Amino acid sequence: MRARFAAVHDCFHDLFASGRETGAALAVRYDGQPVVDLVGGSTRPAGGGHRGGDLRDRPELGTPPTDEPRRADGGAWRPDTLVNVYSVGKPVAALCLLLLVDRGRLDLDDPVVRHWPQFRTPATVRQVLAHTAGLPVFPVPRPAAALGDWALLAGDLAAAEPEWEPGTVAGEHALTYGHLVGELVRRVDGRTIGRLLAEEIAGPWRLDLAFGLDRADQRRCADLSYGVPDWPVATLGVPGSLRERALGNPAGCLDLAVLNSPLWRGAEIPAVNLHATATGLARLYAGLLAGGTLDGVRLFTADLVAEATRVQYDGPDLLLASRTRWTLGMQYEEDGSWGMGGIGGSCAWADPVRGYTLAYTTSRLAGFDRVEALVDALHSCL
Repeated sequence: MRARFAAVHDCFHDLFASGRETGAALAVRYDGQPVVDLVGGSTRPAGGGHRGGDLRDRPELGTPPTDEPRRADGGAWRPDTLVNVYSVGKPVAALCLLLLVDRGRLDLDDPVVRHWPQFRTPATVRQVLAHTAGLPVFPVPRPAAALGDWALLAGDLAAAEPEWEPGTVAGEHALTYGHLVGELVRRVDGRTIGRLLAEEIAGPWRLDLAFGLDRADQRRCADLSYGVPDWPVATLGVPGSLRERALGNPAGCLDLAVLNSPLWRGAEIPAVNLHATATGLARLYAGLLAGGTLDGVRLFTADLVAEATRVQYDGPDLLLASRTRWTLGMQYEEDGSWGMGGIGGSCAWADPVRGYTLAYTTSRLAGFDRVEALVDALHSCL
């Protein structure tokens, strides 16, 4: 790592020394070049119950690979360690659909029903991508096992009544976003969103990230753990609120037994279950920051990237309960940066003004104070 960024290195290690972090990775690219690439901690947090219980008691969650490595002291975090990054995956899902837009397979202002005839809500592709479609909640209560049933959940959304008139207001489509975007991908292209990501984006740009892991890649996953025991309760919010209804159905999206299970890791739940390395995410944003080209490989036109990162909605977000600027799949910040954070603390974004991309991936589900400290350190170096 360049000496110029030593303060970032020190801050990263201080997070572990202070006990604020237990397993994480950080990658930064500046002026298109990698300048920070750090990993630390363990993929198997110390203490019992970090998996959320014995999977033998919950056969619907699947069986871990029998040869999955386990060490008494926990496995060290490696550069190729994958971790679930929650909503950091939403822009990745959006890019899969935007790739098809860029190729002329559909238009941003097409009604969704043009490509998905069973879809009842009068929303456009653009409104789906910008979280204004009015479908932030799966309408039918479903158990955790339904997370592995794409057709069931997509069918629920097709038949749903919108919570508001599409296009009039935003509300982060916390769990539904990936199925809305992913079903459009499937209807237009024929492939699942996970397969399209692997073949058309992750492969050509050499990105270590995926929706729906095979058994071999599941062995590289870090187990998630709670920073504090009441993290899932605090994250859900007020009972009956839009946030609670959106995050609480299907069941299990904040339950460690589900999150660390083969069911979750193997399914495609694109709104919240991208598994990625920090390096892969930082490279992805570097390609976007360069106008759609990475290492000489162009995947997106510059015009598409400009439209994808332009503010489409600026106003109240009913789920986040705050003013939010949505692009086509990302949040746009006042300093001109664009990207996404996930509940639990993982983040990835590009800062065009300062000329860098950053990704922070963590297995300790807590707040964003860790990445905020790292950003302060980084900005002091620029």
